[in-house]
Amino acid sequence: MCEPSDVGEIDGRGIRVVVLVEGESDRNALLALAERRGLDLAAAGVAVEPVGGAQAMGRALERFGPGGAGLGVAALYDAGEEGAVARCLERAGLGAAALGRADMERLGFFACDEDLEAELIRALGVRGVEQVVAAQGELRSFRVLQRQPAQREVPVERQLRRFLGTHRGRKIRYGRLLVEALDLDSVPRPLDRVLARACSAAA
Repeated sequence: MCEPSDVGEIDGRGIRVVVLVEGESDRNALLALAERRGLDLAAAGVAVEPVGGAQAMGRALERFGPGGAGLGVAALYDAGEEGAVARCLERAGLGAAALGRADMERLGFFACDEDLEAELIRALGVRGVEQVVAAQGELRSFRVLQRQPAQREVPVERQLRRFLGTHRGRKIRYGRLLVEALDLDSVPRPLDRVLARACSAAA
C-alpha cells in the first residue's frame, strides 16, 4: 500500500495544495496532463499524493487537511468509493453529513466513473487505446486475453481494463501513455477538473 508523504516533506517543498489520488497510475495520469497543459505543479505549489486506495483517504486528510498541516486538499476517487470518501470528508471537518456528489465537487473531490482507467478508455475510444497498446508492442498480448473463455462475451472496454490490470506496473505505465494520446479537448472531466481546482486553489 502506498503511504502519503510526510507532512514536513510537503511543507518543505512550498506546497499549498495536495491532490490525493488512489494510486500511482492516477498520479502518472495527472502529472502527464499537467505537462501537456504546460503546468509546473511544483512551482505552482501543488503536490500529487497516492494514498493507497480510497479507504486511506481519511488518514491523508488528517495529515494534510485543516486538522493537520492546514493545506488545501483536492482528490480523485472511484465512484464506487463515494460513500467512504464522503465519510472521510465529514470526519475531517470538510463537510456535513450525507454529502452528495455536487457537494464533494465543491470541496474539490471528483469522482471517476468506474475508475480513471475506464474514463480514459471512454475518452480515447477502443481504437485509440488499442493504438497505444500496439505502440507498446503489447497488442498480441491483448488479443490473447480477448480469446480467453471468460473474456469472449465481455465488452471490449472491459477487456481493456482487465488487460491494464493484469501485469504488475502496466496500469501505472499506461496512466501516462493514455493521457499523452488524448486530444486535449477530450480529457475526462474529473481529471480536468481536479487539476484546474488544485492550480486555482494554490494561486
